[in-house]
Amino acid sequence: MTEIRTPRLLLRRWDEDDLAPLSEINADPAVMRWIGDGSPLDLEQTADEIERWEDEWDEEGFGLFAVELLGSGELVGAVGLSVPEHLPELLPAVDLRWRLGRQYWGQGYASEAAQAALEFALQDRGLDRVIAVVRAGDRASDRVAEKLGMAPEAEATDPEHGHLLRVYGIDLTEYEA
Repeated sequence: MTEIRTPRLLLRRWDEDDLAPLSEINADPAVMRWIGDGSPLDLEQTADEIERWEDEWDEEGFGLFAVELLGSGELVGAVGLSVPEHLPELLPAVDLRWRLGRQYWGQGYASEAAQAALEFALQDRGLDRVIAVVRAGDRASDRVAEKLGMAPEAEATDPEHGHLLRVYGIDLTEYEA
């Protein structure tokens, strides 16, 4: 089982106990504002999302991690890697993504977990390059990408929702663990 420990967090695969807390995170309009069409997700949609992430783990050898606080075991959110198949112009690519519950914002958890996932991608999974696709206007996610050493390199349009997206990238030669 793939697990990563950081000073404050545990990144791990999903289990059935994660559905309810992730569903609460996904039901928050502030959390979902920059994701998809901006609509909150219900319990069934959240279950489908976890299933897709677990399928990606099985197919690709990576996916989104469940992120929990060390000590308390509280689910903070989801951080990890995904193939952005909805943006074929970016393929082949692996997208670093993050989504945290609102109560965990502003504490450095997104950067800490994303840094661990980036290191996992480049060092453990042997990827040469990782991108982060951020919806234009999402300054908090821009800052996370920048903290990781990623640089803006392109723009794209979300084909389903029409939103402008900013594409950040970093390759193995630019990465400093």
